[in-house]
Amino acid sequence: MKGYEGPKTPIMIDQGVADNFYPAQLRPESFRDACGERNYPLRLRMHPGYDHSYYFISAFMKDHIEFHAANLGLAPRKSSL
Repeated sequence: MKGYEGPKTPIMIDQGVADNFYPAQLRPESFRDACGERNYPLRLRMHPGYDHSYYFISAFMKDHIEFHAANLGLAPRKSSL
């Protein structure tokens, strides 16, 4: 089977280290490793003291909107991966 050959639009993940589902179920490091093996651009940001609550999501929502808008060509890039 061939691997994915389409565009490599970067992925951004924010993970709260105090999340009850981390690390046993979410395992973002495994996803990071898989992206690295395939040279797929990923920004994985780990946040001590955060869980998976509304406050966590609201704290980083603006970053995600800006990141995806920039990668879709809808806004200027603020920083590179």
